[in-house]
Amino acid sequence: MYLLGFDLGSSSVKACLIDADTGVAVASAFYPETEMAIEAPQSGFAEQDPNRWWDNACLASRKVMQSANAHPSDVKAIGISYQMHGLVVVDKQFNVLRPSIIWCDSRAVPYGNAAFNALGAERTMHHLLNSPGNFTGAKLAWVKANEPDVFAQVDKFMLPGDYLAARMTGDIVTTASGLSEGTLWDFQNEQPAEFLMDYFGFDQSLLPQIKPTFAPQGELSGPAAAELGLATGTPVTYRAGDQPNNALSLNVVEPGQIAATAGTSGVVYGVSDQARYDAQSRVNTFLHVSHTPEAPRYGVLMCVNGTGILNSWLRNTMLQNSLSYNQMNELAQQSPVGSDGLSCLPFGNGAERILENRDLGASFHGLQLNRHGLPHMLRAAQEGIVFALYYGMEIMMQVGVGLRTIRAGEANMMLSPLFRDTLANLSGCAIELYNTDGAQGAARGAGLGLGHYKNYSEAFAGLNVTKTVEPDARAQQAYREGYEQWLSALKKA
Repeated sequence: MYLLGFDLGSSSVKACLIDADTGVAVASAFYPETEMAIEAPQSGFAEQDPNRWWDNACLASRKVMQSANAHPSDVKAIGISYQMHGLVVVDKQFNVLRPSIIWCDSRAVPYGNAAFNALGAERTMHHLLNSPGNFTGAKLAWVKANEPDVFAQVDKFMLPGDYLAARMTGDIVTTASGLSEGTLWDFQNEQPAEFLMDYFGFDQSLLPQIKPTFAPQGELSGPAAAELGLATGTPVTYRAGDQPNNALSLNVVEPGQIAATAGTSGVVYGVSDQARYDAQSRVNTFLHVSHTPEAPRYGVLMCVNGTGILNSWLRNTMLQNSLSYNQMNELAQQSPVGSDGLSCLPFGNGAERILENRDLGASFHGLQLNRHGLPHMLRAAQEGIVFALYYGMEIMMQVGVGLRTIRAGEANMMLSPLFRDTLANLSGCAIELYNTDGAQGAARGAGLGLGHYKNYSEAFAGLNVTKTVEPDARAQQAYREGYEQWLSALKKA
């Protein structure tokens, strides 16, 4: 008996098949094998074609089934993780009306800010715990204002994972957790944020039906099952945004627990039982996947858009693919902590929430042509990413999230010893790395939604720590000085 998880990212769609009884991953695959393109028709725009997501999901699904030599009837449930805050709009015939406006797109900032100012800070933050900022609701407001012909045809708007599930089942549904990601959930009244919908001029009929996070949410249609290489009627029983799902994949479900990722973007995500918020919305509070009215659970999220994408840009563009990531890491370690006075601001992937939605771009500061070489630049880039993450973590601490141990999957930037050491020594936190990823988390979530697992303990059998990185007290002062140097560059930018 297997559980199948999909992780719809902006770089690829990954699928993972796990043995439901042992929790062991038996096969995984991702498509495309080179990064999916992000289209930027104007500065600050970021779009992807949802039909490509579906094509890649089908390829990944068929690959894992073939690799595991699994029969379609062996898969008992499907879970979906997806890139947060994106917008997909469809008409009554389920035709996609325009490319998806994805998470790192900045165009909606003025629309979210206008809503915040018109509705008032007290009402907005009290009910939404966030400014409408650059989230899904504000993105739809941009479409309404700038593409009225498109908006007039919209029957439903969805998050990326809602679209993927709808392609599978024919049912357009979402979750309360998902709506909270789009700042479309009223935390005080435990319902969609009607006052914000009214302000934007959205009819309530545009909202998908709301289903629980862990529950049957539809069954594979015959045509979809044939494309995926699965059995008709297989239930979709879980969906969540990538960061709440990453936390779930690391068994981060209770207050005080912390999860981190460092892929294209970098995120630190802490669970709290208090509905608290940052007044400037530099970090954001959402419903966590483990939330219930009886036992409230909130996810406090800080994001740095420019994380792994900076490292990949350096490799692909500046170095023309002449070095591997391991070689880049080895070169970077030839430079001292603090990169000999060179600082990198990694903000080159859209407006950054921790900077109150400013779009500074990526830049190096303090470059001395007679002193600095490639090792300094490579180290400054990795340190700059960690310094930006820690800048956000300090804001999280201000809203009551404690930092003790950070859990992460052993992947992406977490594969770099330099990156891990910098994060551990600057934060003072031990970092626990696990043998998991978002697709595995989605598969385990599917098992919870199916009822195969009775609790989180059962669901996370087979989850093991692969490495622990402890902070080195002797090195912490040097990293602190590097961070202060970086803060100085940020203040001048």
